[in-house]
Amino acid sequence: MPSTPVIALEKEDHQRDAEFKKVMHGDSAKAAGGVAALLKKNTEAQQIAVDEYFKHFDNKTAEAETQADREARTKEYATLTRHYYNLATDIYEYGWGQCFHFCRYSPGESFYQAIARHEHYLAAQIGIKKDMKVLDVGCGVGGPAREIAKFTDAHITGLNNNDYQIDRATHYAVRDGLSGQLKFVKGDFMQMSFPDNSFDAVYAIEATVHAPKLEGVYGEIYRVLKPGGVFGVYEWLMTDNYDNDNVEHRDIRLAIEVGNGISNMVTINEGLAAMKNVGFELLHHEDLADRNDPMPWYWPIAGELRYMQSYLDFFTVVRMTHTARRILHGFAGILETVGLAPKGTKKTADALARGADGLVAGAKKKLFTPMYLMVGKKPLN
Repeated sequence: MPSTPVIALEKEDHQRDAEFKKVMHGDSAKAAGGVAALLKKNTEAQQIAVDEYFKHFDNKTAEAETQADREARTKEYATLTRHYYNLATDIYEYGWGQCFHFCRYSPGESFYQAIARHEHYLAAQIGIKKDMKVLDVGCGVGGPAREIAKFTDAHITGLNNNDYQIDRATHYAVRDGLSGQLKFVKGDFMQMSFPDNSFDAVYAIEATVHAPKLEGVYGEIYRVLKPGGVFGVYEWLMTDNYDNDNVEHRDIRLAIEVGNGISNMVTINEGLAAMKNVGFELLHHEDLADRNDPMPWYWPIAGELRYMQSYLDFFTVVRMTHTARRILHGFAGILETVGLAPKGTKKTADALARGADGLVAGAKKKLFTPMYLMVGKKPLN
């Protein structure tokens, strides 16, 4: 197996994480989701999560950002991402749904149909089939795993470093009668506990961007994939138009990072190099955001209602408009003040909104893609 670079990894402490989850989230994993779950949090534990996450971003600007700032984030990549999802998961479910990713859109296709098609497309590119043993790297609350399990009849293991998301994913799998096909495992994808050559196929949907270095996570995926197996990923990457010496470009990148729990986002060239360096034979790579689609991938987070294909989508997309965000975030602040919502709810929502604005700006300037497709095969020898 090709060697991968030595990368400083955070020491795992599953007991600590499980205890924190129990204190912060209680039994909210079994709540309906979104606001219902959000209001069940422990205020003191949530404040710890807020402090641990935002210490890496508060008072940090693109103009003044240093390499040391970025290294501090990558050094604590797992804690940063874990606390981001402690704070953001319920807001994601409320505002977007249970599949935490973007997608392409077609005329006459509803929002959730498009989300599912994006997942089906990746499964088809990889060649996932019935009874295959498949790994979902960074599985969120299990929305894509449930969809791909139903689409392919494969058995899917979801890997996740956030205990609360694992609880919610497990809850949904039982609810949907899929617990025989799905299981969810706690772990850091930079240091997986699975034996070598464990899986027939592996996929990741907009999750490995949380890695401190892509070669590290891709190397672990290569290790646990069986020889001849295929790995497919939708990666978040800065395009080759990105210029790190341009302050405006850095500001857009930093907005995306702070709003999405990312320690170190890199360019397309670096992503491709990482796949090749760990040993994958690249079968296909393409920026799907560059396809000549009739509507842009970012239209829902931009609140561009003219692209709406179904009246039912209105209730999802209207919450993304700037007017709705101001109202909802102001309401969150009121709930915090009267003690009905935990402290940090508004700050988290504001960071997510800043991230969304950064995503839209990055897309419009052709600086960023959330769907750089890479499909690689592990050689048989």
